[in-house]
Amino acid sequence: MRIARQLPDVTFDRNSIVSVGFFDGVHRAHQEVIREVSRRSLERGGRSVIVTFDPHPKQVLGPAPKDVRLLTTLDERTELCRGLGVELLFVIPFTFEFSRQTFREFYLKYIVKGVGASGVIEGYDHHFGRDREGSIQELLQMGREFDFSVIAMKPVTVGDEIVSSSAIRNHLLQGDVGRAAELLGRPYKLTGTVVRGDGRGKALGYPTANIAPSSPIKMVPMNGIYVAMVHVKSSVSYGLVSIGTRPTFVEHGERRVEAHLLGFDGDVYGASLDIQFLKRLREERKFDTPRELIRQMDADKEAGTRFIREYEKILRKPLAGTSRT
Repeated sequence: MRIARQLPDVTFDRNSIVSVGFFDGVHRAHQEVIREVSRRSLERGGRSVIVTFDPHPKQVLGPAPKDVRLLTTLDERTELCRGLGVELLFVIPFTFEFSRQTFREFYLKYIVKGVGASGVIEGYDHHFGRDREGSIQELLQMGREFDFSVIAMKPVTVGDEIVSSSAIRNHLLQGDVGRAAELLGRPYKLTGTVVRGDGRGKALGYPTANIAPSSPIKMVPMNGIYVAMVHVKSSVSYGLVSIGTRPTFVEHGERRVEAHLLGFDGDVYGASLDIQFLKRLREERKFDTPRELIRQMDADKEAGTRFIREYEKILRKPLAGTSRT
């Protein structure tokens, strides 16, 4: 997959099939769009192109840019697109000046005259341009004018829920990482580096890796205790992950992510960890004594181990099915 970051780096190819969007999460609905782009480009002997942006528009235009939380970093989106067979990923720097373009100005400059397009495929709710003025209807009109086909994909649902980035964020805010995984098509992932902690977990009999998330804008699920799959040093282990402020020991403490790795005995300080959240076991609680906390941690380990046994049984089975509505 080739990556371009400015228009002069893009080779014009009139036989390109293109989709434009931020694609945060590259969730099941995004995957349907990207696969359709790849399928049609193969049919026509053309080129599959995904056009995306960095940073997120809300980081530039939103009322609270520091509060933006994303499901995927640009690197993660890039790798997910690569895995879906995209030939060209065009990452456009999103600035205030860029945002002032109209829908028509953008598509004319970047897609019609820049990338080149024989077809454009977008989600059913696609909006773009200054103040999100443009929609599929305007795109259809441009397609007739400049001779490219336009396809609006139908919504993808899991059960009776439409798959969307906002729906996944809401599930993560509620700690429902299982449902988030069903909409994503994979477990939600948080990447970070192991940093020095205070050693309290080891003193309690549950040594933990204290993790500093690699991206300050990556979404961290709701506080609580989770079962996770952890990738570290070319190994894969299960773990119990605590997200919270450690209220038993610290009042008004900073929020931390800590992982107790099950069956892993090596030194992980300074290593990069990928945490894939599988299930939330319980909420974060304050205990009156360390002994009470240890008893609860023992119960958490037992509950987590039971879940892991069941998870192993279905590991190679697909998640809940999707449909288009």
